[in-house]
Amino acid sequence: MKVLSLLYLLTAIPGILSTVQLQESGPGLVKPSQSLSLTCSVTDFSITSGYYWHWIRQFPGNKLEWMGYISYDGSNGYNPSLKNRISITRDTSKNQFFLKLNSVTTEDTATYYCTRGDGYHFFTYWGQGTLVTVSA
Repeated sequence: MKVLSLLYLLTAIPGILSTVQLQESGPGLVKPSQSLSLTCSVTDFSITSGYYWHWIRQFPGNKLEWMGYISYDGSNGYNPSLKNRISITRDTSKNQFFLKLNSVTTEDTATYYCTRGDGYHFFTYWGQGTLVTVSA
């Protein structure tokens, strides 16, 4: 009976068993020298409630690169190799965070993922990824 009561309690509280979902969106094709802008929409968890919200990209050939994060309190951390070109911001009213990468080149062609990090190194939830091709 205690188990049934617990199951009822868990199902009676919306979202308690839900899984965090992340979804990237943005243009699939960007011209060299332009800016790349991507959006990550988060459902079933408020981005202000905790954790770090990251962008990671995977190049052709499968090499991964961590790009940067925005934390629950709005602070940022960036990969030093991108620091002059990258900005990660958020819209808390829409529960979204954003990547902007300036002055792109063909070397920025990759699949871009947004993730939730439990700290700096453990990425427990990932979006499906969005392929961005930089080409004239």
